[in-house]
Amino acid sequence: MLQSEIEQLFDSPPPHYTEQHRRTFESFKAALNSGEVRAAQRDATSITGWRVNAWVKKGILLGFRMGTVVDMSVDREHQPFFDKDTYPPKAISLTSQVRIVPGGSSVRDGAYVGRGVTCMPPMFINAGAYVDDGTMIDSHALIGSCAQVGRNCHISAGAQIGGVLEPIGALPVIVEDEVMVGGNCGVYEGVIVKRRAVLGSGVILNASTAVYDLVREQIYAATDCVPLVIPEEAVVVPGSRAISHPAGQRWNLSLYCPIIVKYRDARTNERVQLENLFR
Repeated sequence: MLQSEIEQLFDSPPPHYTEQHRRTFESFKAALNSGEVRAAQRDATSITGWRVNAWVKKGILLGFRMGTVVDMSVDREHQPFFDKDTYPPKAISLTSQVRIVPGGSSVRDGAYVGRGVTCMPPMFINAGAYVDDGTMIDSHALIGSCAQVGRNCHISAGAQIGGVLEPIGALPVIVEDEVMVGGNCGVYEGVIVKRRAVLGSGVILNASTAVYDLVREQIYAATDCVPLVIPEEAVVVPGSRAISHPAGQRWNLSLYCPIIVKYRDARTNERVQLENLFR
């Protein structure tokens, strides 16, 4: 019922939005906030293990279309804040069991934030994102609209997990359970990072990135039909690849490329487990 109403409103916009339309969107947003609906979900029949829920992305976009810019300032003189009235800051209380350390973090309404999530300042979680239980979002980290982040992950300082709200049919960025994303990493354009992978500081992954696996002697890259997928427990670090063009050889140039140097072992587990002391 809710899905059909959202799709009707998105596909056939009315001349103006009524109170009933607003109530429909608020019901949809409540389902986003509770995690009842999400932009992507697990699907064992899919080659990636995930499928996109295009109607949910339509609903998120509908909120931007329907909303009007209003004054949301707590202190207009010192910190003015103007945004669409459909996406105010998310209401979080002590019963939410979310730890938000003082210092300027923000979570937008329509994002799911699980129990035991730690938010270190300043960080930002956008509408439509899903952050599962026990994950830490560190300082200056961004979780983009529709991004899906699993349980017990660590998104380190300065990391950016892009979303992918449009195109509607495209999978968003997905970071599965127990992934460690190092400082200043960037994961964009529908990349899937599988369970317990580790991204070393400064790793950048997008739809144009090829990843070189030294252990399995394979190259992973996105195609027109399948996004870039980082295997389970892979440890990825920044690397470089020599340019074969004559001018590149003459100037000793190389291009950035991420490299899988190993898969998780006891030493890796010991190093990434240090974060639990801060939870």
